[in-house]
Amino acid sequence: MTAPTKRKPRRANRATVNPISSPDVAKKRQDSTSAPWRSIRLESVSRQRWFLAVLTCACLLPFVNEAFHIDAPLFLWAAKQIVKHPLDPYGFSVVWYTKAMTMSEVTKNPPLAAYFMALAGSWAGWSEWVLHVEFLLPSVAMVLGVHQLARGMTRSPLLAAAVTVAAPGFLISATSVMCDVPMLALWLFAIICWRKGICEEKFAWLAIGGVLIGVCALTKYFGICLIPLLFLFSIWEKRRIGGWISCLVIPVAMLAAYQLWTNSLYAHGALSSLGSYVQYVRSATPTSPAANLMVTVSFVGGCALPALLFVPVCWSRKWVIAAGSAAILGTAAILLNWISLGNAFPDQYRGLLAGQFGLFVLGGLAVVSLAVSDFWRNRDSDSVLLLAWVLGTFVFAGFVNWTVNGRSVLPMIPAVALLLARRLQSLEEPGSIYASVVPLVLSLGIGLWAMAGDAALANSARTAATEIHHRGVREMKRILFPGHWGFQYYMEALGGVPLDSAQSEVTLLDLLVVPHNNSNVDLKIPPEALVGSLSIPIDAYSSTMRPELAAGFYSSLWGPLPFAFAPVPEERYDFYQLNQFGR
Repeated sequence: MTAPTKRKPRRANRATVNPISSPDVAKKRQDSTSAPWRSIRLESVSRQRWFLAVLTCACLLPFVNEAFHIDAPLFLWAAKQIVKHPLDPYGFSVVWYTKAMTMSEVTKNPPLAAYFMALAGSWAGWSEWVLHVEFLLPSVAMVLGVHQLARGMTRSPLLAAAVTVAAPGFLISATSVMCDVPMLALWLFAIICWRKGICEEKFAWLAIGGVLIGVCALTKYFGICLIPLLFLFSIWEKRRIGGWISCLVIPVAMLAAYQLWTNSLYAHGALSSLGSYVQYVRSATPTSPAANLMVTVSFVGGCALPALLFVPVCWSRKWVIAAGSAAILGTAAILLNWISLGNAFPDQYRGLLAGQFGLFVLGGLAVVSLAVSDFWRNRDSDSVLLLAWVLGTFVFAGFVNWTVNGRSVLPMIPAVALLLARRLQSLEEPGSIYASVVPLVLSLGIGLWAMAGDAALANSARTAATEIHHRGVREMKRILFPGHWGFQYYMEALGGVPLDSAQSEVTLLDLLVVPHNNSNVDLKIPPEALVGSLSIPIDAYSSTMRPELAAGFYSSLWGPLPFAFAPVPEERYDFYQLNQFGR
């Protein structure tokens, strides 16, 4: 790295100075502020951190017994494989789509989250509460990472971290045992170390940041985006390429080694297979760019809900009228099929769901406006980082990933929290403490409500698997089933057999169980083969995955809302008896 040089002073016409030069400077700025959040008696940084850790755990601990859900079984199976064969995480077969495939072909995530899961599972067991308690650690680390990063970007780090906790996208994601929250925790600490290395010209911090970028990308591939993001930040801060760029080679080398390792194990590199999968799914389910744009804005607004609830505090009446009109126009375009989303809003709750969609679109517009206005006002390296962070995640979630989902929007939430804190800091009259607390409490309440719906959906699959197993025991029948996610995990644990279109035969001695609200369940079965059904009620009045409510947190193929509030239909499972099911 080049020898340290004296930094040039900032141009006088810049609106703000980047307050990161040292933790002491950030502390002095924080202590001197008159922002409303200083009225909360948590002046000590350690007290703030303890408060945030307790708040995060208080929100998540009631859900530690939530059933494994969506793609969690893939991580569980890989973790159990790792315990037996530590250097061969994907060396087994699984029926996840319609037939048996090797795990290396099925999974689209790197293995570090499964290795983390194996740490607890190998000695404490694989129960829900054990793994959920283990995954509290990255959730708390993520919130504390936001707080630490905010100390250098804003005078209200407590507010920024509290906004993160209150965001429904974080709350729903943090109750899973998948790779998303661990990846984001590593993402934040990679940025913290890199910023410190760049602004204080310390090569050791840059090297640590480079390693963390690689570890982040090997937890979830989205972490690769840190490389161009931090390159842009560094160029804007230093105005030239220096020795720091060598540290960005570290994650590239780590990913190249991973590609070679998986290629030697499974005859194909994990990174190369990911691109082909995304291309295949997008070609199989084509949507217009306008539809993708509207759905992405809706998911951003719902997952980062505080941006919507802070609109009356942060924005002028003219902006609210203009953005509200745009949200109404976009909602009307979908309702009138000017923008085709199919039957996005079922007739039964059409008005209620369309209203929620319009509000989420308004929130999404607020998020984009926060990023653009912050850059326009400051034009420093921090504002460039936040703008690229938000817009890059937006483009990835809407136009690069195989589907729009809340898990892809999650990485944006810390940036939105930082932007909100900076926006409130810039206001001439930020208002009383209640102007900040009320939106946070509302967002937290709505997020917990959405979490309850997600947990009810997950738990219904576990309950259904148990009842279906009991029926199979009573009737002395083998249980076969299509469908996956948590339902498959619990059915297999109870002796059920996933339906393999290339191998399975269903006879009179078998009971075929078909879930309605699941993936890969489109079968051609004669109606007269139906011999019964099972219904599991969902009493939460909210849902994250239900086509009848246009809710598709884990895939917008289910609907254009990340979550919806309305009466939720029962989860239904049909039972069939067949003489033979094609081989």
